[in-house]
Formats: sequence, structure tokens, C-alpha cells
Amino acid sequence: MKVDVLLGLQWGDEGKGKIVDVLAPRYDVVARFQGGPNAGHTLEFDGIKHVLHQIPSGIFRAKTKNIIGNGVVLDPIVFRAEIEKLTKYNLDIKSNLFISKKATLIVPTHRLLDQAYETAKGENKIGSTLKGIGPSYQDKIGRQGLRVGDILSTRFSEKFKKLTDIHFEILKNHDIIFDWNELEKTFFEAVTFLKGFSLVDSEYFINNELKNGASILAEGAQGSLLDIDFGSYPFVTSSNTVAAGACTGLGVAPSHIGEVYGIFKAYSTRVGSGPFPTELTDDDGERLRKAGNEFGSTTGRPRRCGWIDLPSLKYSIMINGVTQLLMMKADVLSIFSQIKVCTHYQLSDGTLTEEIPYEVVNEKIIPMYTTLKGWNIEVTNLSEEQMPKELLEYVSFLEKELQVPITLISTGPDRSHTIHRSEKIS
Repeated sequence: MKVDVLLGLQWGDEGKGKIVDVLAPRYDVVARFQGGPNAGHTLEFDGIKHVLHQIPSGIFRAKTKNIIGNGVVLDPIVFRAEIEKLTKYNLDIKSNLFISKKATLIVPTHRLLDQAYETAKGENKIGSTLKGIGPSYQDKIGRQGLRVGDILSTRFSEKFKKLTDIHFEILKNHDIIFDWNELEKTFFEAVTFLKGFSLVDSEYFINNELKNGASILAEGAQGSLLDIDFGSYPFVTSSNTVAAGACTGLGVAPSHIGEVYGIFKAYSTRVGSGPFPTELTDDDGERLRKAGNEFGSTTGRPRRCGWIDLPSLKYSIMINGVTQLLMMKADVLSIFSQIKVCTHYQLSDGTLTEEIPYEVVNEKIIPMYTTLKGWNIEVTNLSEEQMPKELLEYVSFLEKELQVPITLISTGPDRSHTIHRSEKIS
């Protein structure tokens, strides 16, 4: 068997949670391979909306094993709160959730450092979610971080103090107010709670599942254009959000990777700072935001909205080796009689290109558009046979440009609002 990878191709918020939930019945294992509580994966079914931050999106499927991999940074406090919110649904979480001992811990001072660093940037702030993600990855790379397996050590309190003392030296230079006694107490209570779950050597766990013929879906967080190496640096997240991150974030060999599902919205959104060539700051942008309910599932911040950007999608498809495309929120574009598609960039020297320039942050990019006819009817409850021809033409145009088949179209937030397609590109 292979490990199939599902990830976002834009700046996050593409709808990965829903798709994992839709695809989970096909898989024995769903595994998160990077990111932390800055991710917000939204699932909606039976009239109820669920937002998961650290727990894999297969948790609502009783027969699915869920793994939090070594590439994840885990906040025990957020983890406990998330588990407690799920208790009313009578899920057998402790039997179906496995946490890598090698996952890095987010400690309370990581959140404080995140706040301090972002405040110090002033107008140049990155747009951090202030969840402590960046500082925890810094400690991981700096080889001084704590990992989930460390909580089993009799010396954990000593290790915790050693790390937080380092953080306090930095925080002395920043005007951050906090109650350390309360933060520390809450953290250690959450650590005790975390000990009640299956803490495993996840690289052995997942490879044994492969040997036993299990089907595995690797679930990415954020989006490819926020990748620490390939995103719009420095306006990126702190992990590798691309398909290669599944190998390092779970401990599986590249030869084990199978299908790569690339999720994208039928338009574009971005939260926080950073370049966004097709951003709409006019009435159309506001209409997109309202129709798509484009507010962050983790932060609640309004998302920046714009037309679909094919140069950036082609880039993400290339670096991920995408084999299937899944298009989300087709229903949102129903409000427009005309839809624009960015096919090229015009750079400041007049050059036309389909490539993302190195200086994407500072380069003045003018998006070059092709205009297509909109469908202007509600499509949420329609089958593929009932789809308006304008929507099918939009899909066909994208497939020909991107050279990858669109095998799924989401027409609404519920898991039932999903059209599965088998057509291949011509």
C-alpha cells in the first residue's frame, strides 16, 4: 500500500478538513504530518460544524486510526480543550488516536515569545496566529526543544524549567504581561491529561501499518504557498507544508507516496500579511468574503479574497507532484455573472510570466486575466448531471491550464455537498 497525501495548494483555508472527512472511509489511517494549533480544519455534517486544530480530521470515523506525527508541534493545553469539546459526541478517541513521542511540545513561553516577536516587528509583522508555532519550531531546530516523549521522563519538570528559563531571559527585553503561576499550572495539568493517550514511536507505527496493508492518508495543514522554503518568505509558516513534508513529518520513505491530492478554492484567499497578486479590495472582494464566509476558523480574522491565480497553482502542483485536484467552494462563485482567472503575471519591467518571481514580496506584479462567463445559479444541491454548463466550462478551462484532472467539486460546506468525478483531462 501507499501513503496518499492531501494538502492545500494556496495560502491555507482551502477546505482540507471537509475533504479528509469525506475521504476517510477509504482509509484505515489518517495522519497529520506538520503544523500545530494554528491550523483550523473545519468539518460540517448532520447540521453541526466542527473545527479541529491538532487532531486529525478522521477522528469522527469510528474505524479510522488517527496519528499526530513527529512533524507536528503540539500544545497540550489546546489538545486538552479540543478533546473535551469532542466528548459529547461519544467518540472512542483514546482507542483511535496515537501521538508521536517525537512531536515537539509548545510550552506557555512559546506563546509569549510569539507575541513579543510579532509586536517588535511593528508594521512589518508577519501576521502570526500567536499560538507559539514559530518559537517552538525555532527550539526544535535549535536542538533545545521538548518533545512529547519527554513528559514520560522523571526529569521533565527540570527540562521544562531549563527551557523556560532561556525564554524568560529573552522576554525580559519585551513588555509582555502574564501570570506565570497560572500558565504553568494549566500546562502541567494538560500534560497529565496528555499522558492518558497512546504515545507511540510513530515512525514504526505507520510503517508497520503499511506492511500490514493499511491504507494511509497524510493530512497537511496550512497551504503550499506558506511553506517555509517555497512560500512567500518571510510571510510563511514555520514548517514544510508540501508533499515532501509528509515523509519527514511521519517517517515514511518517498517511495511509499502514492496519490497527491491538491485542494484549492475556486477563487483565492489569504489571512495575514504577505503578497497576494489577485487580491480584490473592491466590492467584489467583499462579496466573495461574505458569500464564502471567509473568516479564519482559528483566529476569526477576515480573509483577504481575490480571483483564482493559475501561476501560483501551477507552482504548487509542480513542487508537490499533484495527481488529482479537488476544487472547493464552487457554490460561492454563483454570485458572479463574470469570473476572472489570472493566467499570467506582468512584472515591473513589462515581462509576462507564468512563474512566481523570487522577489515576490517586493516585485510589483500585475495579474493578467481571462474572463469567463459565470453560472449565476445556486449549485449546492445539484448533481454533476445538473451542473450548469458555465461551471463545467470553468472546470474544463482549469484542467486544460493546470494539466491535472479535477476529480472532486465541493458545492457546499456539508460532507454531502460533494461531487465525485472520474473524467480525465483531454
